Amino acid sequence: MLTEIADQQAEAVQPRARGVARLTSKVGPRGSVIGDLHQAGSAKLVFPRSGDDSLQAVLVNTAGGITGGDRFDMSFEAGANTSLTLTTQAAERAYGAQANETGQLTTTLKIGAGARLQWLPQETILFDQSRYCRTLRADLAADGQLLFVEPLVFGRTAMGETLTDIAFNDRVEIYRDGVPLFCDAVTLNGDALAHFARAATGNGARAMASVVYVAPEAPTHLANIRNALPVAAGATLIGRDVLHIRILAPDSFDLRTALIPVLETLSAASLPKAWMI
Repeated sequence: MLTEIADQQAEAVQPRARGVARLTSKVGPRGSVIGDLHQAGSAKLVFPRSGDDSLQAVLVNTAGGITGGDRFDMSFEAGANTSLTLTTQAAERAYGAQANETGQLTTTLKIGAGARLQWLPQETILFDQSRYCRTLRADLAADGQLLFVEPLVFGRTAMGETLTDIAFNDRVEIYRDGVPLFCDAVTLNGDALAHFARAATGNGARAMASVVYVAPEAPTHLANIRNALPVAAGATLIGRDVLHIRILAPDSFDLRTALIPVLETLSAASLPKAWMI
């Protein structure tokens, strides 16, 4: 009897991942360097050599993905007059979860005076029955600059994966001196495959990405970016120095093929090596 109770409790309360990462950059003798650093649980940061005066950090999820009940809290700040680039070691994976448990990721970005931050995570892959909620807020100083991308894949086509039962909530907010520049929210519940099959919503797309570029030279890139984009993509200026790009693609390979030239054009330096593996 006691064994049965213990087994039931073990099934009801599964181990869950917790991760916290905090990083700030500051000006050092040779460019941007680590100011403050804190990492705990399943969130780790590694720092490859960038080859220039910027600071590059690679986020590693040692849990191997996110599932229901997991909690990750990330905070990154580009200090005044620094350059900070953030990416992930590999594609993040949101795995299937119990119906009443949701994995959560909260990210906060701060860009100081005269600073530049590049948020360049690799794609997030959603699996069937995933329950995932993520929020990101970026706050820029008056002359701060930001390059932001969030690629998203709805199942791997090469593996024959289909998403017929998911719960995905995503919210991005970008502010400058407290004034909103960009706010975007995506909510998908149920059959994502059927949703994106409709002509008005995806026309069969299985991957998408949103790019936001905040910098004085944003308008100068608009024409070249539009010419380089595939048919199922668009670019527009939503402010005098805010460029927004949305890309739909049949799968993750085609999404990367479209994304990399865009990011190379807008990036202040070469893309992180993790993107090229």
